[in-house]
Amino acid sequence: MEIFDIFFNLDVMRRAFPILMRGLLNTILLGGAAIVCGGALGVLICLVRLYAKKPFRLMAILYIDIMRAIPVLVVLILVYYALPFAGIVLPSFTAATIALSLVLAAYTAEVVRAGIEAVPKGQFEASAALGLSFFTTMRLVILPQAFRMMIPPLASYCVAIMKDTSLASVVAMDDLLKQATDAQALFANPTPLLLAALFYIAILWPMVRFTGWLENHYKRGYR
Repeated sequence: MEIFDIFFNLDVMRRAFPILMRGLLNTILLGGAAIVCGGALGVLICLVRLYAKKPFRLMAILYIDIMRAIPVLVVLILVYYALPFAGIVLPSFTAATIALSLVLAAYTAEVVRAGIEAVPKGQFEASAALGLSFFTTMRLVILPQAFRMMIPPLASYCVAIMKDTSLASVVAMDDLLKQATDAQALFANPTPLLLAALFYIAILWPMVRFTGWLENHYKRGYR
């Protein structure tokens, strides 16, 4: 029974639950903001890499390579702790959103690039023959076809970013993990950490299963 009192203390769970719910909300908001901002930025970077002038293409490639090589935690620390030395002070939520978005944008750009390059070149030629502009061609012809191939890997990266929101605790953001850590210290009991783990499973396991379903669904479509 002692192990249950230490790790599964129901009284501690009851008192810690409202605290962790606030952290869970912040985690969901952070993950959603990073996915939206990082996805949009990744598409833009991909278009620059594929169709801009050579200096800009090289800059896009350098950005993608660097962001894929640097750990997310290092990016978080640089954005939150290094920028103030340049006179830029950001709230913890904003800093975490920017850091996660920058990392996700690099991976998104590569996925989008692979999807666009998989579309037959005849689609570009046909659109040009019809007099469609570049942006109209991308919006109505190319991206809808490429999106089918991009969905499974993009979904996987979204799951990864949701997991990486737990790193936001190092920049003093009141996310789920930080609230659980504070509750553990408050109640002198590790039960809040186990409750936080259950919360992570509750939000991430459906995403993982949905990602697997997408992979199987579109794999059947390819056949």
